[in-house]
Amino acid sequence: MSSGPADAATPAVSAFYDRFPYPGDPLEDGPPPGYNWRWSYPCVSSACTGRLPEAGQPPRLLDAGCGTGVSTDYLVHLNPGAEVLAVDISSGALEVARERLRRSGGARHCPSLRIEQRSLLELDGEGPFDLINSVGVLHHLRQPEAGLQALAALLKPGGVLHLFLYADGGRWEIHRVQRALMALQVVGDGEGLRLGRALFEQLPEGNRLRRHHEQRWALDTAADANFADMYLHPQETSYQLDGLFRFVASAGLEFAGFSNPEVWDPARLLQGELLERALALPDRQRWALVESLDPDISHFEFFLSRGPLRLSTWDSDGDLLAAGGRRNPCLWGWPGATLLDPDLRPIELDDQELVLLKALETAPEFTPIGGLSLGWSPDQQAAVARRLWSRRLLLLAPGYGASATGM
Repeated sequence: MSSGPADAATPAVSAFYDRFPYPGDPLEDGPPPGYNWRWSYPCVSSACTGRLPEAGQPPRLLDAGCGTGVSTDYLVHLNPGAEVLAVDISSGALEVARERLRRSGGARHCPSLRIEQRSLLELDGEGPFDLINSVGVLHHLRQPEAGLQALAALLKPGGVLHLFLYADGGRWEIHRVQRALMALQVVGDGEGLRLGRALFEQLPEGNRLRRHHEQRWALDTAADANFADMYLHPQETSYQLDGLFRFVASAGLEFAGFSNPEVWDPARLLQGELLERALALPDRQRWALVESLDPDISHFEFFLSRGPLRLSTWDSDGDLLAAGGRRNPCLWGWPGATLLDPDLRPIELDDQELVLLKALETAPEFTPIGGLSLGWSPDQQAAVARRLWSRRLLLLAPGYGASATGM
């Protein structure tokens, strides 16, 4: 890492994570458990554009603020052949990250992996990257805008940046606990950890802050590093939705969608006439409505792009049948018909959906959907494939001669 701090908060934040390497997930032998599609570049590309990334050179991925390497472990296992650079300012966290990747096999799985102690503000010359992952990082800078601008400069035109930032609304109780501990001169060290946990034990059982912690966050903060990160961190910023979009605009990036879109669907909160009114609103007004109605939203997770992204909707049967297909790799339970989808929701494949996905598994890579020998009519083949694509179970790549519109 450079001799001078890249951000005013860097020394304090680096020392904090040396004491409390975060996240506090246990080390395990073998690949990481489960799948998170947000760390799979093909899945991210499909979520943001409707299609797989173009074939070519191996994708270049940056894990900007990798901490103890949980996200890096997923990146190397879900993106075979990719070039991966993982950076963090904490030597203590990186020591854990290197051990995690050694034990999981990730270091062998990705020979081009680099894990380095560097600030994300000091990566000139490292880009461009196809995908940048920076989860839970920028809100710990004294100047988050500078961090976003630095990442934007490293992003390839058409590349995607995945961010996770704190939201004001769902952190109301957390902020009050933080202020209380600060007033009591409790700091982020071992003694502060003991006193922070004691606070929740001593508050009356009916106290809103204690109740909220026990019901919402006790499991997530069981690890000491996670508790310290939530309540004892020396530097953090949180956002409301309107401020979030001003933040995005400060770096000249395009909003490419939430990576948890189900949270922003008013149908989980409203019904009938009120839902109809909500669905008629423009996107940002509809999201602002959800933000107002759900005070438990504690973070924003979303994609940004450098330049607008062209969307493929696969309305044309001809384009869809000419497209190559690939099963979404982030499914639990495959090859069965009863699965968990990429967001871990239970789903059931019908007989035709199962047949088509299995046919893709045994066909040469990127065999056109229309080239699968299923004994179906072209209309039926296109309808089943479109249904799978709309459920994000099938990833599609344009075939030769596909039109520029309607994909």
